[in-house]
Amino acid sequence: MECALYVVATPIGNLSDITLRALEVLGAADTIAAEDTRNTRHLLQHHGIADARLLALHQHNERGAAEKVIALLQQGQNVALVTDAGTPAVSDPGAVLVEAVRAAGFRVIPIPGASAAVAALSASGLSAPHFLFYGFLPNKPGARRSALQGLAEHPYTLVFYEAPHRILECTADLQAVFGAEREIVFAREVTKLFESIHRCKLGEALEWLNSDSNNQRGEFVLLVAGAVAREGLDAEAERTLVLLLEELPLKQAVQLAVKVTGANKNELYQRALALKAAAE
Repeated sequence: MECALYVVATPIGNLSDITLRALEVLGAADTIAAEDTRNTRHLLQHHGIADARLLALHQHNERGAAEKVIALLQQGQNVALVTDAGTPAVSDPGAVLVEAVRAAGFRVIPIPGASAAVAALSASGLSAPHFLFYGFLPNKPGARRSALQGLAEHPYTLVFYEAPHRILECTADLQAVFGAEREIVFAREVTKLFESIHRCKLGEALEWLNSDSNNQRGEFVLLVAGAVAREGLDAEAERTLVLLLEELPLKQAVQLAVKVTGANKNELYQRALALKAAAE
């Protein structure tokens, strides 16, 4: 193989969900940098790859391990990077290593494969053409709600990862910020033995989670339907217009708001008239 860092996606549950190319790379790699060497050894042995040299690389040692990987590349070796499940550097360790390897002048080669987010989207039935992958929300309630409020107006399907011990409080925050009518899909234990995919409105979500303790177990992908497009001005254009009207005559405020926001001039003008009338 070429002397390079190979970023290898591994199964997220079912060990058969690995590509032929990934097996070839793992079998031929001089060194495999792994988030947990025990998990990776189990995967390798399952596929008959038992003699690989393993190097621990996880979130607590990634910078130091990156120096070791670069040293191996400088010696002409090739290195494969894997995490416990899914694609490295996507809500998992690896981004620091990839950046360091690229900065050192070596090639980084992606070996695509399993992704919990994409697998969940494919089975969700949510038909929005775009999605926004967020990953893990903040652990603390205040920071989590603040992050969700920043996403509230997005029209895209929102994709989150969540751990079982936070699923109830996270779902409560989703309902509080997005409202009871938004749809949510709980994709739990995707590709694993107890996989389940449940779709409902956020107003019904906590009742479903509490109806069976098993519904709260396992790793979750949460898919939340995007905001429904509202008629008239969006929130950003509205805020901009209000601020400009406080400092400028109506006509100038509308003209500048059009340039800043790109919103429709007639809609801005009519909204400006309404705001002026309400203030009188």
